[in-house]
Amino acid sequence: MLLFISIFAFEMMEITMICDSKNTCLKIVLLMQGLLLWWSCACAGDGIVRVGMAWQRQAYNYDRVARSIIAAGGVPVILEQTRPAGFDYDGENLSTIYLDENGILLQQYATIVKKLTYHGSNIEQVMDGIDAVVFLGGGDFSPTLMRVPQPWHGIEAERNYDTTRDLSEYLTMAYCLDNDIPVLGLCRGMQLLGIVSGAPLIQDLKTYFDLLGKDEGAVHRSIRDEQGNRHYTPHDVRIIDTHSLLWEIVRDSVITGVPSWHHQAVENVDDTRLKVTAITLTDGVKVIEAIERTDKAFALGVQFHPEEAIRKHLDEDNDAKSFMQLYQGVNYFKALVNAALEHRKKSSLTHSKQ
Repeated sequence: MLLFISIFAFEMMEITMICDSKNTCLKIVLLMQGLLLWWSCACAGDGIVRVGMAWQRQAYNYDRVARSIIAAGGVPVILEQTRPAGFDYDGENLSTIYLDENGILLQQYATIVKKLTYHGSNIEQVMDGIDAVVFLGGGDFSPTLMRVPQPWHGIEAERNYDTTRDLSEYLTMAYCLDNDIPVLGLCRGMQLLGIVSGAPLIQDLKTYFDLLGKDEGAVHRSIRDEQGNRHYTPHDVRIIDTHSLLWEIVRDSVITGVPSWHHQAVENVDDTRLKVTAITLTDGVKVIEAIERTDKAFALGVQFHPEEAIRKHLDEDNDAKSFMQLYQGVNYFKALVNAALEHRKKSSLTHSKQ
């Protein structure tokens, strides 16, 4: 009960902060819906839905996703770092002895990680009390972790590898999938779902389009402005599977104004347990925008950022109306919270029968 009161107080502060801005009615309704969901869970004896945010370094990403989880009725929890068995670390960082000159995990160690996955790691401690996990956006993955390893893409400006994070997320995702814990992958998080499930990646969309003689046109990531910065670009996504988690969330054939910022993408899902549920056609080329695991209750990856649409509307950015509406962004996180509740009920029934 003390935890619930603390969360309630935090939510009241959030409401107070936004009450002086425009269009506060919908914002307050969403937050109150979240509080009502918490209260109904507590009254039903189910407790609070604790949604983990996979370990990473960019704190601002945590803030955006945490606000989204709260609006959906969940409690955001920053997960600890997951470390594979037998690997050495310098503080929080994986020792450089495991990395090549580009910061990529050396192939012999990637092979060990793919074979052992989370076994012997600290994953049980990391996931203690966690009902679902969101995997956030970020930089490129070590291509050695793919089922069919790929070499470095050779693009100096995109050499932003964080192998420490790669290993932590790879192990956490593998554990969640093996235990059917609900997961939502955002951008890089979708690519992670693909990698752990055995799918290959397009390592650079511009290079890929150039090889096909097509124009990527900065649809998926904006070009740099005069200050050298990039911004989220809005575009539409087409749902191609009406028997999917994504369809249940969106209930429309087109998702309008998704916030997009990526230069990599899942290439295909051949010979995996994944299915493609949404695409974008860019100069006639199909880019995968959403994938799901067909053998899991809720394992969804989207190549875009609903959490950024939520932030834009809550902060009243000038371009907020160019992106999906606030409630549409929140619906992705509500679906995750609801899936976590269902998973908990099934787990309780299983334990009661034993």
